[in-house]
Amino acid sequence: MKTKEQRAKRAKLVADARAISDAVADGQTMSAEQSAQFDTIMAEADKLKKEIDRLELLDDAEIELNGRVQRRAGRDNLSEDEAKAKLDLENGTFKHYLRSGMVNMSDEMKAIAAPRFKAAQGTAPDTAGGYLVPVGFYGQIISAELAFGGMMSVENGQPICNVFDTESGAPLPIPTDDDTSNEGALLSENKQATEQGITFGAVDLGAYTYTSKIIRVPNQLLQDSYFDLNAFIAGKFGTRLGRVFNRHLTVGDGAGKPNGAMTAATKGVDAASATAIAPDEIIGLVHSVDPAYRNGARFMFADSVLRDIKKLKDGMGRYLWTSGLAFKEPDALEGYPYTINQHMDAVATGKKSMAFGQYKNYFIRRAGGVMVMRLVERYADYNQTGFVAFQRIDGNLVDAGTHPIKYILQP
Repeated sequence: MKTKEQRAKRAKLVADARAISDAVADGQTMSAEQSAQFDTIMAEADKLKKEIDRLELLDDAEIELNGRVQRRAGRDNLSEDEAKAKLDLENGTFKHYLRSGMVNMSDEMKAIAAPRFKAAQGTAPDTAGGYLVPVGFYGQIISAELAFGGMMSVENGQPICNVFDTESGAPLPIPTDDDTSNEGALLSENKQATEQGITFGAVDLGAYTYTSKIIRVPNQLLQDSYFDLNAFIAGKFGTRLGRVFNRHLTVGDGAGKPNGAMTAATKGVDAASATAIAPDEIIGLVHSVDPAYRNGARFMFADSVLRDIKKLKDGMGRYLWTSGLAFKEPDALEGYPYTINQHMDAVATGKKSMAFGQYKNYFIRRAGGVMVMRLVERYADYNQTGFVAFQRIDGNLVDAGTHPIKYILQP
């Protein structure tokens, strides 16, 4: 297995870097030359990590494709071959729509396209309607979004947050309750049990509309069957939407946009320095989160923070950061996995530089799928066709008062 070999190479690089660090006497810091050697070796280890992630992502994509076929077969009472042919026809219909709109579609394609085509309110010819994309194309967009990591990232095939899809964008209350201060009681013989009520609350999720902004494609490329239009459009849509989604799901202020995880989280630890995170502060952050939330918990921080904490040791001289060796085993900090999120703050005065907790308590709602519009007349004089995608999403931390996610605050 290639990933096993790559992980072994990476483990050797990590060991070499640590040998440099371990050679530094207690109470001393690395020389400029040692620090440069350490960073060079770790940069090579990071390159291997990206290659390992890509290989494992291909495995996940194949598993997901097979899963879609099996789900369609079960839903429509088809064989797997029939289900795959149906999915291929849906994707082929959408490819035709991207290149030519609804013109010259076969009757078979029209039967698939008709329920997916939604009329718009505008009257201009090039905005008459949009196509609700099929599962395969939607999956390509989602995959491109995931490339940014962060709030919508996936580990071992499962999203780290609570991500779900709804048909509509109607207000959706997520119920909460905080019963942590209540406990049962000893009951004497022939005595009546006392009553203790539960106070319920709710976190409401809506559906904010986002746009990919318009992407223009030369008509010569649309006519070129060798140009992979699906992959090109899906990649651009996913990249643009993924960036803004991750930003707002991380640091959104909740005013006309999602309430980001770092906005909704609670302070766990005050850092002593504005320019560094100490090992004891990381340990303190873990223990600031209730033990009930630590099973399945993870860290989240920017890549610049990871660079610094790879050199940290605890009071017994053990590194806080460890690299994963087994297939799909994640790297870890203090024994917990972590997610790199480039919309998290860097270490600086007044910033929330690191967070830890139960991200399954952060709910991300995607409403109504993705709609794609072809803008033909608008760019006809450029011999181009415009494409634009719309997607509705919202997110918030479901916190009943027990604070499932906490962060370190730099002074």
